[in-house]
Amino acid sequence: MDASRTPRFAGPPTFALLPRRDEVSRCDVAVVGVPFDSGTSYRPGARFGPAAVRQGSRLLRPWNPGLEVAPFGAQQVADAGDIACNPFDIKEAVDQIETAAAALLGDAGRLLAIGGDHTIAYPLLRVTRRRFGPVALVHFDAHLDTWQTYFGAPLTHGTPFRRAAEDGLFLDGHSMHIGIRGPLYAPTDLTEDAGLGFKIVTAMDVGRMGADDVAAAIRERVGDNPLYLSIDIDVLDPAHAPGTGTPEAGGLTSRELLGILRGLAGLRLVGADVVEVAPAYDHAEVTTVAAAHVCYELLGLMALG
Repeated sequence: MDASRTPRFAGPPTFALLPRRDEVSRCDVAVVGVPFDSGTSYRPGARFGPAAVRQGSRLLRPWNPGLEVAPFGAQQVADAGDIACNPFDIKEAVDQIETAAAALLGDAGRLLAIGGDHTIAYPLLRVTRRRFGPVALVHFDAHLDTWQTYFGAPLTHGTPFRRAAEDGLFLDGHSMHIGIRGPLYAPTDLTEDAGLGFKIVTAMDVGRMGADDVAAAIRERVGDNPLYLSIDIDVLDPAHAPGTGTPEAGGLTSRELLGILRGLAGLRLVGADVVEVAPAYDHAEVTTVAAAHVCYELLGLMALG
């Protein structure tokens, strides 16, 4: 393979308000796009997510009144562009993501990754584990993503947290799923998931409990451990995020998700990803605007934590 034709990073337009990574001498948080969707099982298109979320971020402003913090003022945040991924070989792409993310963490405090499909969470967690040790993993999603294989493949957007559990990348007594809903393949999906150390708060639970109580449950589960947040935009109801690869009815509202995130202020957030934005299925940028605001909240949490 000609190395000159496989760059590690590509450079799209920067995230709103952010300098490019090569324009600053230091970086507390690097925002990086991971335009990979070859692990998608239903509707592809998440490889265009990073560019769309950057576009959706154009209305973000310096002061976050919900968290009472200036996410771009309290810390140096920079846009690191996109990681170049092989779209034809999932294993090679996962290795490329891990290598590039590790290079970024060599001179950045933390990463906020914009996907791409949920396969990318696995290499990102591998890098985070090396830097911070095992993390409390809080996963917002309509789906468990802990299957052994998906269509016989071990690395897909339905398997990242099974692979992460096998590698000991997260703390199994301090991790949980938020927003799970929809049909499963068998009751054993839930028992196997519990065996990996996850606690589940379903989408219906969120409706009954409210954002404040869900945030309190997360805080109790995470404790004082370093926290990694992995957010599949399909945790939102299709009314709030139609532009995603595997939509499921009955999801969270944008307000519920943002409220839960704001309730995590003060936890030590060491890394995060926002994935599965597929702009080809979006309408009026509803999904990309929601994802951009989720990223904004995550940057605020990093500033406070």
